[in-house]
Amino acid sequence: MGTLIGTIVDEITFTVERGKVAEFARATYTQDPVHTDQNAAAEAGFASEPATGTHVVVAGHHRDQRAVVAHLGLELSRIVVGSVKWEYERPLLVGDNLTGIRIIIGDETKEGKRGGSMRVITLETKFRDKNGLMVSRQQETLIERGQS
Repeated sequence: MGTLIGTIVDEITFTVERGKVAEFARATYTQDPVHTDQNAAAEAGFASEPATGTHVVVAGHHRDQRAVVAHLGLELSRIVVGSVKWEYERPLLVGDNLTGIRIIIGDETKEGKRGGSMRVITLETKFRDKNGLMVSRQQETLIERGQS
């Protein structure tokens, strides 16, 4: 299969919701009340409650992951997530309406250390706010293990 670098994988839009921010805060044992209390957020200088650091994973609820896997030409049963990282230009805030465009920035086949080959695909999603300003970048690496 030829390289897919530069291909747009998907585009999604979602709103940073107060309830989801509170759920992430609970799930990650976040103690800072700025994530769950409007007054604490305002006292800390935020326009509304800031989301926790991994909040953009919510985007996955708005994606058709099976269609993405098919589009990439991968077999779901052989995929593992190699890594995920996030960079933020500013905190995500309750009420932000974000659009994320995910593209392929890496697509290579490597020989595995235990024999066989593996395909490594790196995806990047740039999340922009309603004004078109980038607020976050997510990079994820998918590894498709070779058939045994």
